[in-house]
Amino acid sequence: MGKRRIVFIGAGHVGSHGGYSIISQGLAEEVVYIDVDQKKAEAQALDLQDSSTYLDWDVKVYAGDYKDLKDADILIVSAGPLPDMAAGQNDRQETLGATVEILKDIIPKIKASGFNGIIVNISNPADVVTHYLQAKLGWNPKRILSTSTTLDSARVRRAISEATGYSQKSIRAYALGEHGESQFVPWSNVTIEGKKLLELIEEQPERFSKLVNAEGGLEQGLEAIAVRAKSAGWTILGGKGSTEFGIGASIANVVRAILGDENRILPVSTLLQGEYEQQDVFASVPCRVNSSGVAEILELSLTENEKKKFKASCDSMKKNYDKALSL
Repeated sequence: MGKRRIVFIGAGHVGSHGGYSIISQGLAEEVVYIDVDQKKAEAQALDLQDSSTYLDWDVKVYAGDYKDLKDADILIVSAGPLPDMAAGQNDRQETLGATVEILKDIIPKIKASGFNGIIVNISNPADVVTHYLQAKLGWNPKRILSTSTTLDSARVRRAISEATGYSQKSIRAYALGEHGESQFVPWSNVTIEGKKLLELIEEQPERFSKLVNAEGGLEQGLEAIAVRAKSAGWTILGGKGSTEFGIGASIANVVRAILGDENRILPVSTLLQGEYEQQDVFASVPCRVNSSGVAEILELSLTENEKKKFKASCDSMKKNYDKALSL
């Protein structure tokens, strides 16, 4: 049986926690780190290798270089800076210039490596960077995606759980569009194991009185939940300097769907070519993910207001993609 190899470009907080989630779940036999800071890559690999001693399966973790991409199954791009909140950066798009400069060095090396697997990008701004990578590499758009709102959707489910009392594991909800400030929650599609949340609220207004009677009514009550979910990343970043565990678990979730050929529906960023009335933009929507990458895009029925929000998010990302191409 062949060994499943996953290569990370970038051995920072996000890359290292993504690697730990992958090896702790037994998703690969080899995890490789490539980083301009070779000592850091070696240190992360050694630390992760030590942790594997107490796992029930064997895994090899090491610092490598681009030749290790040749036979890899998945490339995870986790290079680029985090937003500097101390310097007033409060939008992931503000890291675009610095990330593009790094990509200009990385892209020729990926091309020369002979890699032919699936690319999962987590470098921010995630959707725009994924589009940039796809275009510059000439990659099959079905074989490159971003975790994008996979983590945001988990945060939405957690926030809904806190507001309603339902287990977040029983809630089906997505953040759509951008992994960033223009994302939105299509409340018309939020369900509690098949039952629409809006129907539950209508049937049991007393139970959900805090939402129904919120200042501005139910719409503002729901928007407050969406804002709490969207701001969670900034709360974590401001409190400890990076996000790690949530994104690590999100990466592993996507990797499992690919390597396990699961055909699982996940909110990932993919190239829209007419879906959701959008053209030539990477945006996060529910997709069927399997060993071929993005096998299918599911189009949710959105209200007119939700369509406007989705369009606004896509317009913002198109603008920033054009900016990336000009850098």
